[in-house]
Amino acid sequence: MPCLATTPVDKMTGLYARRWWALLVLCLSLLIVVMANTSLIVAAPDMTTDLGLSSSDLQWVIDGYTVPYAALMLVLGSIGDKYSRRGALITGLVIFAGGSVMGSLVEETGLVITARAIMGVGAAVVMPATLSLLVAIFPRAERAKAITAWSATSGLAIAVGPLVAGWLLEDHAWGSTFLINVPIAVVAVFGALVLVPPSKAEGMGRIDYVGGLLSIVSVGSLVYATIEGPHFGWGAGPVTAAVVAGVGLPAFVAWELRHPHPMLDVRKFRLRPFSGSMIAVLFFFFGTFGAIYYSTQFLQFVLGYDALETGVRLLPLAGAVSAGAVVTGRLTPKLGVKFMVTAGMAIGTVGVFLLTQVDKASTYGDFLTPMLLLGFAIGLSVSPATDTIMDSFPESELGVGGGANDTALELGGSLGIAVLGSLLGTAYRDELADLVGGRLPAAALETAQDSVGGGLAVAEQIARTPSAGPQQAQAVVDAVHEAFAHGVAQTSLVGGIIMAAGTMIVLAVLPGRRAATKGRPEEPETKGRSQEPEAAAEEYSETL
Repeated sequence: MPCLATTPVDKMTGLYARRWWALLVLCLSLLIVVMANTSLIVAAPDMTTDLGLSSSDLQWVIDGYTVPYAALMLVLGSIGDKYSRRGALITGLVIFAGGSVMGSLVEETGLVITARAIMGVGAAVVMPATLSLLVAIFPRAERAKAITAWSATSGLAIAVGPLVAGWLLEDHAWGSTFLINVPIAVVAVFGALVLVPPSKAEGMGRIDYVGGLLSIVSVGSLVYATIEGPHFGWGAGPVTAAVVAGVGLPAFVAWELRHPHPMLDVRKFRLRPFSGSMIAVLFFFFGTFGAIYYSTQFLQFVLGYDALETGVRLLPLAGAVSAGAVVTGRLTPKLGVKFMVTAGMAIGTVGVFLLTQVDKASTYGDFLTPMLLLGFAIGLSVSPATDTIMDSFPESELGVGGGANDTALELGGSLGIAVLGSLLGTAYRDELADLVGGRLPAAALETAQDSVGGGLAVAEQIARTPSAGPQQAQAVVDAVHEAFAHGVAQTSLVGGIIMAAGTMIVLAVLPGRRAATKGRPEEPETKGRSQEPEAAAEEYSETL
């Protein structure tokens, strides 16, 4: 066991000496959590064919991960604060890896959805733990730079996930896109044990489990209704969930206002820096996740790129994220959070509006500029917004702060994919009916209207029919492409308007540099870490 003099605490500064290596572990953990969603975009066609997934099945393979992920982050972040943030990170990675192994082995739709749900639970532990550990390890002077790296990793995963999945699908089945998470998770667990210091909140008190339960029910019901209703109609399930969310959210607010130690102090929403940044994260990921979701579909189904080719063509997005992160790191201290966040949202809005020009003759070049703008916007605005949110929480609530930020991110992304995806589906169905409604049997038309993949499958079936032939099949393909391009353009118009409205709201809510006040109370220099350097060093040395 090393003595105190050799422990990784810098005696000159009193700071944890390996904090940048620890950041690498946190970013690696974040990478696989985000990749679990983005890699599925390119794996979905193979899964649909192999498992015989319906549109509803595929939606729940995706959202079986999203619902527990969004619903549990606030509560699990608080539990990590109280007992062990590093322990929460490791536990989450183990759960995530276990779900990944299960997902790679099962061949039944229900079990795949179950595996995705297990991964979602693991992700809900990992995501807030990475952010709370980051803020606990780094002093304020370095925190913005560290959060910029964290945010850039989240953006990079959007492009890296499809690329890695596409590469694996060249020679392996879709289960490999699950299994790739396991060795990365193992490396991250080992790295956490060696490089991430112990951290937990001191004097936190009892956890507000009633508030936690209300938040789980409310957020989970809201996400469920948001996903299920627009896609599959407002039947009993989605309506019930919407009612539960409508009752649960006010009940959560009322309980938190009365509780002496609330799960989330909702009074923080009175602070303009906090509320403005939360709104920014919500609206920003609403637009960008939705746009990237249907742009990727266009690359695959209309332009005909396979999984790997699609992943390669998303790489400029990753480069733009990195460029935006570099710019925001240099300019935010000079221009302020309000300028950088609203500028990023405005650039992202322009990127979404450019997609309104898409038609059936569009090429990859027509998507390149919007992707570059969206990537640059992610790098530019997410980091200062996240930094502001985390700066609103004391050391004892860092996990809750991370959970609040990540819930806004995931809820915005879920809303974007569900709402914009529903608008896309409606516009596609209506346009396709106008183009080929009188030339296809009712059953074939219904299948073709279900999705662009279904439309292309109908065209293939027509091509194999002796009485039809390739010309009729090509006419259906052209109609499907035109209808989907029309849907992308119409949906982008609505998405751009919503993002523009969000940008104006954030511009009005976020205070300027002179008016901005820190929501987080001033702390002594040793604050911002969960323990004094010597105590952290002792506990760290005992783990080696």
